[in-house]
Amino acid sequence: MKHHQILLATGTLLASAWISAPALATPASGFSAVQTFKGAFPPLEVKGDKTDKWDVKIDTKDDSDIYVVRNSIAIGGQSGWHSHPGPSLITVTLGEITVYESDDPLCQPKIYRAGEGFVDSGDHAHLLKNESGAAAETVATQFLPVGSTRRNDEPQPNNCSF
Repeated sequence: MKHHQILLATGTLLASAWISAPALATPASGFSAVQTFKGAFPPLEVKGDKTDKWDVKIDTKDDSDIYVVRNSIAIGGQSGWHSHPGPSLITVTLGEITVYESDDPLCQPKIYRAGEGFVDSGDHAHLLKNESGAAAETVATQFLPVGSTRRNDEPQPNNCSF
């Protein structure tokens, strides 16, 4: 009976250690991010309605830190899987990048070229990769809660197996 209890306790301990083990973040390679500007803003209520086809609204309930960050991605480089605590407007300024999103069940690549932009909502992990044969750069404008960490490293999602 004692032997059975010891095996059960050992198995439970090993299982709990495996379940609670932290997932490993994926490191960036050939990727550099330089914070160019940071502005502190009080709660924002910005509305612009210029035409029947265009308007904009930014509404925050608390103070925000707004960052402008220049990212350089070498040929074959990547950002590592990461998320942000708020949305980012990302513009490709040089070359082209491929973006992978953890919330895409098929993890399909989306390619953006110089002059194109996209929105990262910040609520899931993503990875920027330079799969072209030339250097690439982006500029990100990030809207974050005041005092938050700009970037959170994340483990590789199960649906993206490259």
